[in-house]
Amino acid sequence: MNPYPHIFTPLRINDMNLPNRIMMGSMHTGLEDGEDLSPLAAYFAERASRGCSLMVTGAFSPNAAGRLNAQAAVFDDEKTAEKHREVTGSVHAEGGYILLQLIHSGRYGYHSDIVAPSPIPTPINKHIPKELSVEEIWKTIEDFVKAAKLAEHAGYDGVEIMGSEGYLLSQFLAPRTNHRDDGWGGDLAGRMRLPKEIVAQTR
Repeated sequence: MNPYPHIFTPLRINDMNLPNRIMMGSMHTGLEDGEDLSPLAAYFAERASRGCSLMVTGAFSPNAAGRLNAQAAVFDDEKTAEKHREVTGSVHAEGGYILLQLIHSGRYGYHSDIVAPSPIPTPINKHIPKELSVEEIWKTIEDFVKAAKLAEHAGYDGVEIMGSEGYLLSQFLAPRTNHRDDGWGGDLAGRMRLPKEIVAQTR
């Protein structure tokens, strides 16, 4: 008996007509961080050619503060978006679809410019994060929206906004890491405000 009777049947998601239901989630391969994206394009094209219909890239940050480390990829200008056309074009040529993962590391970034909802250090990082001002929070939202627009320009079929595993959006959601007493903290509604604003404005 086949436990997955629908895995090879088509699925429509908005404008994507997936030939099957095989999806490859995001993995940090290190191919995202170089100037030459040809290896990344080849990596995803190979998987699309073997039948993976939908893939998600590794981490790309909407601004410099959100980098996973000092050398990690930032997706924040048209020049970068143009370079990514090689990646999306290679996947589309093989009949696949691809999403760009947008991630802000928050206090989990391994560099000295990390930010967070509150200046609470993490055991895995020697740096204490800077508390985001209200103005900086709005700018962070704008950066996510800009990155999503650039992803569309680059040919991506959508974006995945990373909200798990203790990164910035999780840090705002969790009372243990969000000690704010303004409109971006406090009760659950306040702590949810940042991710809700990012999703709403990106849409």
